[in-house]
Amino acid sequence: MPPVRPRRGENPSRASLRTAVVWEVLRDALDRRVKATGRDALDVLDTGGGSGNFAVPAARLGHRVTVVDPSPNALFALERRAAEAGVADRVRGVQGDVHGLFDVVERGGFDAVLFHGVLEYVEDPAEGVRNAVEALRPGGALSLLAAGLGGAVLARALAGHFTEARRALGDPAGRWGEGDPTPHRFTVEQLTQLVGDSGLEIRSVHGVRVFADLVPGVLVDTEPGALEALLKLEEAAAESPAFHAVAGQLHVLGEKHG
Repeated sequence: MPPVRPRRGENPSRASLRTAVVWEVLRDALDRRVKATGRDALDVLDTGGGSGNFAVPAARLGHRVTVVDPSPNALFALERRAAEAGVADRVRGVQGDVHGLFDVVERGGFDAVLFHGVLEYVEDPAEGVRNAVEALRPGGALSLLAAGLGGAVLARALAGHFTEARRALGDPAGRWGEGDPTPHRFTVEQLTQLVGDSGLEIRSVHGVRVFADLVPGVLVDTEPGALEALLKLEEAAAESPAFHAVAGQLHVLGEKHG
């Protein structure tokens, strides 16, 4: 299901809890760029975009989206999803990764770059952000979404894994143990420094999945109106710095000077 905020009267999905905040911020950034350039169709790059959770909705807005992903299976799913959505002519999938980004796409050729769920797996985060920024045109926007340290610590503690929670808290990479599938987690300060050091102006910071991963699924699925109420709570908490430290993911929007 595309990561679009449900319209009034529609029931939200569990997936929308994890994507609605980011999508709203991204859509606003794209709208600002459209007004600034006078072009209805922007060039958008989605690094690690997988099967098109954000790429397809962006294409539905009329933009041209290039998805770079190392997985052939993900790109195949992207092609199918774009065709089903009627936007196959506006979505292009290319096999590659952020380290070799300019082997497959143009440097400085995009109005927006989506860098979602990739930084955790990049060996050199600073280099990864620099490459994403170099793909931007002047005035373009970087949408960066990465795993938050505090959210992982809180989740392990609430699950009763107190030793793992303490280990993640003190680990430079924010990992709770050898079995942790996430190579790196970040604080707000670390992400904003990475974006700021790359030369971008930070426009906004949001916490994502503050409550969504902690609330029992049975409660959300069985209590009438609970999912909609939880979505509204997530949206309200996302903008509050008080909750950034415990968010499962952190979203930073940066813009390149024109």
